[in-house]
Amino acid sequence: MAISAENVKKLRDMTGAGMMDAKEALKENDSDFDKAVKYLREKGLADSKKRSGKDANEGTIGDYIHYQQDRAVAGVLVELACETDFVAKSDEFKSTAKQIAMHIAAMKPSYLNIDEIPDTKLNEEKEIIKKQSENEGKPKEVLEKIIEGKINSFYSDTVLSEQIFCNPELYEGTVGNMIDEMSGKLGEKIYIKQFSHIEIGS
Repeated sequence: MAISAENVKKLRDMTGAGMMDAKEALKENDSDFDKAVKYLREKGLADSKKRSGKDANEGTIGDYIHYQQDRAVAGVLVELACETDFVAKSDEFKSTAKQIAMHIAAMKPSYLNIDEIPDTKLNEEKEIIKKQSENEGKPKEVLEKIIEGKINSFYSDTVLSEQIFCNPELYEGTVGNMIDEMSGKLGEKIYIKQFSHIEIGS
């Protein structure tokens, strides 16, 4: 059964889960929303929605400097926010911030989350995909699915929360889901507030 983008968005709005996890939950449960919500909660991916209204004024700065031949050529700062200084000072929290900084250095995301992508940029990407597909002779009836699939790939390439975490030995899944699971585990609102990535010559 094909899972529509509209249903994925609806489930994400209901639970706060990541895009790929919402899609998986619907697929595993034949698009039954109640079962999909239960599925996500059992995986610990829906709890962050309940904490979305809480303040998260504590946190830490994760940093990473990349060297080439004893010369710093790239650097990343990332702010990981939480509710209490108890969590902010924990080794797990600080280590996660560091790992996210390393991920950003390696994967070079352009945006923190999907909502940050300007409409003009998204429309531009869709138009490019449409023209490419038409030039390749793709049937008009499948264009929408092709555009949807390639836009999802665009998200996975450029949006930090949608990127697959670069170190599968530490976590298998998206950066967004990793943060959601930590939030559920520690019982606090946790999220990436901002990041900065600079490189020599960029």
